Amino acid sequence: MNDNRYALKNAFLYTMFVAVLLLVPTYVYVTYMKYVQEIQYEFKLKGQSHLIISAMENFDQIENKSFDYPRFQSFQSGLYDEHFSTIFSLIKEPLKTQKTGYHVQNGYAYLVMLLPERRYFDATYLVVGGKISYVRVYQDVIIILLVIAILIFIVSLFFLNRFAQRFQRVNQRLDRFIKDSMHEINTPLSIINVNIDLYNRSNPTNKYLQRIKAATKTLATIYNDMDYLIKNERIAFEYETINLSHYLRERIDYFQEVAALRNITIVSNIADNMVLYFNATQLQRIIDNTISNAIKYSYEAGKIEVLLEADRDHCVMVFKDYGVGIKNSKQIFERYYRENKEKGGFGIGLNIVKSIIEHANIDLRIESEEKKGSTFTYDFPPLLFKSDDL
Repeated sequence: MNDNRYALKNAFLYTMFVAVLLLVPTYVYVTYMKYVQEIQYEFKLKGQSHLIISAMENFDQIENKSFDYPRFQSFQSGLYDEHFSTIFSLIKEPLKTQKTGYHVQNGYAYLVMLLPERRYFDATYLVVGGKISYVRVYQDVIIILLVIAILIFIVSLFFLNRFAQRFQRVNQRLDRFIKDSMHEINTPLSIINVNIDLYNRSNPTNKYLQRIKAATKTLATIYNDMDYLIKNERIAFEYETINLSHYLRERIDYFQEVAALRNITIVSNIADNMVLYFNATQLQRIIDNTISNAIKYSYEAGKIEVLLEADRDHCVMVFKDYGVGIKNSKQIFERYYRENKEKGGFGIGLNIVKSIIEHANIDLRIESEEKKGSTFTYDFPPLLFKSDDL
């Protein structure tokens, strides 16, 4: 796993967790700030009402024939009689309550004041109102939360990296140990295979040596899977032109001895000159793991069929066995999962296959029935399949 990606992922998750914990105090804070803003707005409305009353106080009905009612850009006001009928009003919003005091409804705040009886144009009530907005409150909350989230993310990322350093050193030692062990395993396997081949050239075939060679090939498949896992995130797998027909025949020949160990026959029907643009290492992991599993889960003296053909502009590769079948065709791709632990292995082969085909957009169809066998069909898209002859 990439250490930086791991730290980023966990820092993000921790930040989200803290953000969820902050929801309750944030809600309380927003409610409180809205309450504060409403109080401030009430004082503003009271200030505007005093200006209106002062203007009416200063109006002299004898000297002036008409009263120039005060108008404000952000506030509306009106005069109402004792039945709350309009005498004069600039308020467009319908008032749902006629009680004196401060009221807020649907983003509109208004103040109802009781006037001295018949003192100002026979008005009993003065109403001053305006639209109250909480945008500033929400903006402040968003800015505060963003700052907190960024700080938490940076701090958590810093500490995660600090905490991870010790484990990184342990992982590095473990990687070196695995690489050295893999090298040490590969060397004797190669020596065993070479010496068996040299012996068979000058001596009659020995069934015991053949069994040893089949076992080393099984170990080699596991070794190649482990080697791929180690290199997967560290190197780029370059694509090249591959004669799939020739390559598939070679891999079938490679597994003949492993299959013969259980008297299993591999029957192939491979079309000639099927060409892929793919990576040879990844192609080997797909083929080897599929054939290896087919052998592993076939019955003694069973049969495995391999088919390679062109389907219009697609390349189709099919592996069919008549073995124990699969109980859960989705779960088999989980790393370390094994349906039958008695069969051995580490449960990483098909997980590797899944990662390869998903990255390359290769379609895999699985048909399986318990005690009757399984069929794996790989459908290579036109982008990877080259129909021209080599």
